[in-house]
Amino acid sequence: ELVDASSLTVSGHLDLEGNHIVTCMALVRFEGQEEDTLVVGTALNMKLQPRGSDGGEIRLYSLQDKGKRLELIHSTAARGIPRALCTFHGKLLVGVENSLALYDLGKKQLLKKTENRNFPNFIVSVETMGDRIYVGDAQDSFHFCRYRSEDNQIHIYADDSIPRYLTASVALDYNTMVGGDKFGNIFVCRLPKDISQEVEDDPTGGRILKKNEQVETAPHKLEAECNFHLGDTVTSIQRTSMQPGGKEFILYMTILGEIGALLPLTSKEDVDFFTHLEMHLRQDNPPICGNDHLRYRSSYNPVRNVVDGGLCEQYSQIPKELQARIAEELDRTPGEVMKKLEDVRNRIM
Repeated sequence: ELVDASSLTVSGHLDLEGNHIVTCMALVRFEGQEEDTLVVGTALNMKLQPRGSDGGEIRLYSLQDKGKRLELIHSTAARGIPRALCTFHGKLLVGVENSLALYDLGKKQLLKKTENRNFPNFIVSVETMGDRIYVGDAQDSFHFCRYRSEDNQIHIYADDSIPRYLTASVALDYNTMVGGDKFGNIFVCRLPKDISQEVEDDPTGGRILKKNEQVETAPHKLEAECNFHLGDTVTSIQRTSMQPGGKEFILYMTILGEIGALLPLTSKEDVDFFTHLEMHLRQDNPPICGNDHLRYRSSYNPVRNVVDGGLCEQYSQIPKELQARIAEELDRTPGEVMKKLEDVRNRIM
């Protein structure tokens, strides 16, 4: 269905023939085209457990009548379930099962330029930045890739050392990805700076990739910058700002309806303040059910470089005597602690 964003009304409707189901879609501007094309991935008779289908298709639609109507251009058969689509230098990247393929626009169907089938399980996300491609696997976290036009190949040069079951992800910068997994964790992975420059010249990491050789692991590993257990499966992650000219932060949604934010602390003073406030609240205001806060936030991986804002917000609810004692440990007054918490909220809202 096509929805008019200004009036929130349905302006167009298209039924898929047979038992096709939409698995992914993206707006792509192919090289030489003046307008965007809607690319839709579909699967026929899809089964969730065990995962399978009777085939898939990649369909291209043109937007007609100022986006109120769709017109089919052509469709291309896929060998499995297409789960991720992304534009890349005037072409289309498609993640189908455990393979990543690069397609160009043809008159009757898409033209496959190259393909990499060395991903471990099932591709669920594809993002790009410059010449780099960030691939998310359903059971094996992130894979950093690079397309080399000289040999027309997609090379995997780095992956995560922890097998994470990805459900959502977004790129933060050229070397950093943030993701959520099905077990309720949110995390940040980063490529080390010294390796980042090295792979610009040789994405294979100095290894000679022979034809048809199956590479079991990437030559480089990503480092875990942040780990935090939310207790709820993350379904969507976006990098956004809610104020004109405001600071960007990470906004996430969970399967039970929670909307949360991760705000970067850019000064050492803020990091020290909130880290010590969290430490005091862990000791002096334990959970009423007896669970240990640090153990809960580290349920799957040790919590790292993340301060629990929800715990810090409980400062206003504890007894006045305890507030005064904690504020004294922080060399502040209770009013200054409250003001600091309010300032952080105002950075987002």
